[in-house]
Amino acid sequence: MFCPFMRAQVFKSSPTLEHSVFGAVYKSFIIHCNYDVAVVGAGIVGLATARELILRHPSLSFILLEKEKELAVHQSGHNSGVIHSGIYYTPGSLKARLCVRGATLAYEYCEKKGLPYKRCGKLIVAVEQEEIPRLKALYERGLKNNVRDLSIVDAKGIREREPYCRGIMALDSPYTGIVDWRMVALSYGKDFEEAGGTVKTEYEVNDISTVKESPAGSTEGMKYPIAIRDTKGNEVRCRYVLTCGGLYSDRLSQISGCSPVPRIVPFRGDYLVLKPEKRYLVKGNIYPVPDPRFPFLGVHFTPRMDGNIWLGPNAVLAFKREGYNLFDFNVRDCADALSFRGLQKLVLKNMTYGIGEMYRGVFIGAQVKLLQKYIPEIALSDVLRGPSGVRAQALDRDGNLVDDFVFDGGVGDVGSRVLHVRNAPSPAATSSLSIGEMIADEVETRFSL
Repeated sequence: MFCPFMRAQVFKSSPTLEHSVFGAVYKSFIIHCNYDVAVVGAGIVGLATARELILRHPSLSFILLEKEKELAVHQSGHNSGVIHSGIYYTPGSLKARLCVRGATLAYEYCEKKGLPYKRCGKLIVAVEQEEIPRLKALYERGLKNNVRDLSIVDAKGIREREPYCRGIMALDSPYTGIVDWRMVALSYGKDFEEAGGTVKTEYEVNDISTVKESPAGSTEGMKYPIAIRDTKGNEVRCRYVLTCGGLYSDRLSQISGCSPVPRIVPFRGDYLVLKPEKRYLVKGNIYPVPDPRFPFLGVHFTPRMDGNIWLGPNAVLAFKREGYNLFDFNVRDCADALSFRGLQKLVLKNMTYGIGEMYRGVFIGAQVKLLQKYIPEIALSDVLRGPSGVRAQALDRDGNLVDDFVFDGGVGDVGSRVLHVRNAPSPAATSSLSIGEMIADEVETRFSL
């Protein structure tokens, strides 16, 4: 039995990745309808997990379904590009373990595949005396998390590492690095395909349900009882489903009858970019000491693999889940966010902070003023407006940021065969390979693969 869409274009990559990753822009082949496991969502988490599953179970059939024309185009392609070392997270927590292991696996993977990266390090800089206790607490936390090569440096040590940075004390993390995470994600996709997996792009899932009927005398409905349908009326049948929907993880969960909470609320981050003639001001990553009063990290300095230096970002509510521009708007996305009680409570708790973030997004001079606390030589004339990213922030009903992994499934004919990754919190890119291992373990346990 074959699907009605018959031939599909797979891995339509960008020209810059055409030769370095796949060697061709298009690949076409026949897609069979029936699979053991379908993975919905080809961001970096979905790709890493699909890769891990097929490497563990080469005798099973897998399909990866993606609504876009290309893979890894949203959060996986719109991020800072940092390989985090695991400093920030509670010792012993799942996030801490996954990040520390994920960073090691990421470096090893890039070496094995010949993917470019730079281990340029990171300074977390205290510019005020009141930040020093928090900085020292971060240092102790990092040591407990087994983060490599951490040290505390004074003002002289800061200048030795970052000659133009001003601070009174800093936490030095030389194991932090940078990479093009989209290139890494596409490499995961290539691994998946080479292991025998099928990728179907332009397949926007809008229904996950039981197979309604089978041809007379056929047992396909019993063997492949789950039907995944898209907005064009196409259908893929499978035994089990894993969704890694990112910005749409809550909606994919609700399709199969799961809870609407946690709700995904999109937050846009707008970056500035240093002009080329000012790039000498920044050598590695420079971050502020986190302020526990605020929900997001704050502005930082991020070198990129292409030589650019990104500054920022801010964090403001996006009125479209894939809205990368200030005036992008979607009625449903906006209504879903603004009507959610959890977001209303978050806004009330952080009203002053939120207004400040919006102000800095419109008036970049205000953002430059924050940057000057760390590098005084930066002037308004040295920066340009840069790219933006949208973060899928999971919120509970009380307005709390959901900062842990959330899996969802259910009971019954559909729920017992579906696993939803409702939340894979930052730093999901750094932790992607270790997250893939963990989710694969969960899939094996739930579905007895």
